[in-house]
Amino acid sequence: MTAQSEAMQTASRNGEGPVRLAAFDFDGTSLDGNSPVMLVKHLAKLRMLNPTVLLRIGLWATAYKLRLPQSEAWVRGLVFRAFAGKPKAEVDAFLHDFYDECVAPHVREQARRAIDAWHEQGVTVICVSATFEPIIERAMRDLPFDYQISTRMKVNYDGTYACEVDGVPVEGDRKMIELRRFANAKWGEGGWELVAAYGDHHSDRALLAGAQQGFAVCPDRPLGRTARERGYRVLEW
Repeated sequence: MTAQSEAMQTASRNGEGPVRLAAFDFDGTSLDGNSPVMLVKHLAKLRMLNPTVLLRIGLWATAYKLRLPQSEAWVRGLVFRAFAGKPKAEVDAFLHDFYDECVAPHVREQARRAIDAWHEQGVTVICVSATFEPIIERAMRDLPFDYQISTRMKVNYDGTYACEVDGVPVEGDRKMIELRRFANAKWGEGGWELVAAYGDHHSDRALLAGAQQGFAVCPDRPLGRTARERGYRVLEW
């Protein structure tokens, strides 16, 4: 039995009590890659974003890599300029096709097996991701998440997408905040517990810290340091 399986059994031994949850990040964790980056490249290839917008997105990405303060909502609004004025159903279908073509080949089989293993232990699995909601909804065909929390874009009164985030992007510390909000609404305060969380990036620290068991998947250097300090299991997927 692997160390991961032992941790799963320990956290899932009791069949009664609060609903037990395992949370998975998507990009870089369940997926070998970053779906928003893939989307920008796809839109650029199809010439659906003008060069000025692409430049601004590129500058944002550079600043993000340097860990400079950046607006997550702003850059998502830039990406959605490709869909300005288009019906939600049409855009969702486009993003589903984009997932099938560009994202699905990079889904990690190890993530699927981990989700299945938690299900065998009676644990409910939820994806908590900064990427766009239609992408995660399509991904649920390949990865058997029970629920998902992801970044939703506003829809205008006429059923077309706006270039604004509905609420806040589910990124960084917001992942644990939104997970707690969702779980409290569904199962009530004290009616659930986070037995495990999986992430790859230092922005996932709050999510992993909120779980009984933290799993750092191919972590970046800052998260790798945190994993060593806090005893998270490091998984090389």
